[in-house]
This record gives sequence, structure tokens and C-alpha cells, in this order.
Amino acid sequence: MFDAVVNTLAALILAAVLYPLIFIVSASFSDPALVLNGEVLLLPKQITLEAYRNVFDNDQIWNGYANTMVYTAIGTSVNLIMTTLAAYPLSRPDLPGRGVFMFIITLTMFISGGLIPSYLLVKSLGMVDTMWALIVPGAVATYNLIVMRTYFQSSIPWEIQEAAHIDGCSNWKLLTYVILPLSKPILAVMVLFYAVGHWNSYFNALIYIRSEELYPLQLVLREVLMVSQSDAVDSNVGLESKVLLAESIKYVVIIISSLPVLVMYPFVQKHFVKGVMIGSLKG
Repeated sequence: MFDAVVNTLAALILAAVLYPLIFIVSASFSDPALVLNGEVLLLPKQITLEAYRNVFDNDQIWNGYANTMVYTAIGTSVNLIMTTLAAYPLSRPDLPGRGVFMFIITLTMFISGGLIPSYLLVKSLGMVDTMWALIVPGAVATYNLIVMRTYFQSSIPWEIQEAAHIDGCSNWKLLTYVILPLSKPILAVMVLFYAVGHWNSYFNALIYIRSEELYPLQLVLREVLMVSQSDAVDSNVGLESKVLLAESIKYVVIIISSLPVLVMYPFVQKHFVKGVMIGSLKG
């Protein structure tokens, strides 16, 4: 009876999560008039690719894809390096004032400077309208730092580090040749967490980026969606068809922005789960 209840609940949760995804895909391929009338429930009806043509004929889409890949690659590399360099010393019990440092770092999760001071700081550093405005301010995520520090503390015995020091290892050699080779799982988790964050990020670009050629994919798709909807409202010629096309573009935009992560997730699911479990260990 217990197994039956668990399987039933799991099936209901699966349906609740899976149905919206299937509906969005079906709606993007279906006649928008049928979607608006509520006739598309699961499978697509009267398949059309007009919305996909309108989106992919836009050169900004491909430029946004290229920009996002660059931002994700460089940003994730910077995140990984900075987080590792901060987590390693904080994991060592012989670091003087470690508790004070951790208190100050953890405090940033609950108290931030706010949007205006952050913008003024980025502007004073000359990073407005550059790719570094999307990378440097978020170089270290406090939660990820705590997760990595916890892994170093709980999964790598302190005795190994002491033995390496006795054999003449410096801190840099210890980190490079002992700690990092034993930390491949947490490194994979950090890469995934940071990469997904960069891929989905759009708010920082909305605040700091002015040049359209620097727009990431999420911001480009937002502009495409807003333009399609405004054209539908402002034009009196073919108003109904423009409204319907804007409705289809909305679903296409969702698919384009989510597809890379959805394709990647089944292959890296175990790392996401491991990252959550690592973060649940003692601090």
C-alpha cells in the first residue's frame, strides 16, 4: 500500500511538471487561433512553422546565442577559479579568523547593497556596456562557496593535507595536486550551477548593457517578444494575424531559451542531485 501511494504521488507530480512542457511545445507548432480558443490540450493541431521562421530569420537571435555562449564559458571559468580560491582556505581549520570571514561572507546572502549602489559601483569601474558587467559582479556566489567549502571539509580528510605538508607541499601544490584531483564531483556541480545561471541570466544585461550587439540570448528573446506584441497592437493592418503570430512567438521564445538546459539536464542530473546533498551537510 505504501508503494502504491508513493507511485501515485510520483505520477501526479510527474504529470504536473511534464504537462506544461508538452503544452508549450505543442502550442509553438499549432495554429495560434486554436491555442487561443483552448483547443490545443496535449498534441499540436494544424502544424505551422511560421513563428519559428519569424524568430530564426532574426539575425539577433544567432548573435545572442553566440554572446551567451561566450558569457557562459568565460563567466563559469571565472566563477570556478574565484570560488575555489575562496573555498579552499576557508575549509582549513588552521586559518586564523575563519569564523569571522565566514560570518561576513554568509551575511551577504541576507543583506545586499541594492541595485543603485551596485550600478554606481559597476559604472565607476568602467564596466557598463561591456561583457565584464555580467561576469565580475557575480564572480562568487555565496551559496556555491559554502557548498564547495563544505565539500572540502567533509570529503577530503585533514590527515591527507597534513601528510602533504610534511612531504614539503606548499599550499598551491596541495591545492593543485591533491585537493582538486579529489574534488572532481564538486567541480562538476559548480560548473553546472554557474553555467545554468549564466545561461538564464537577463536582468544584469538589462541594467548594464546598452549595445544590441552585446545582448545575451535571453535579452534578445525578450526584445523579439516585445517587438512582436507591440507590432500587433500598433498596426491596424492584419491585426488579427499579427496578434496570433505574437502568441505563437511567445511559445517559441520559451522553447529556444530553455532547450539547451533541458537537453543537458538528463545527462548531468546526478551532479545536480549530488550538489544538493553536499549543501545539506554540516557547515
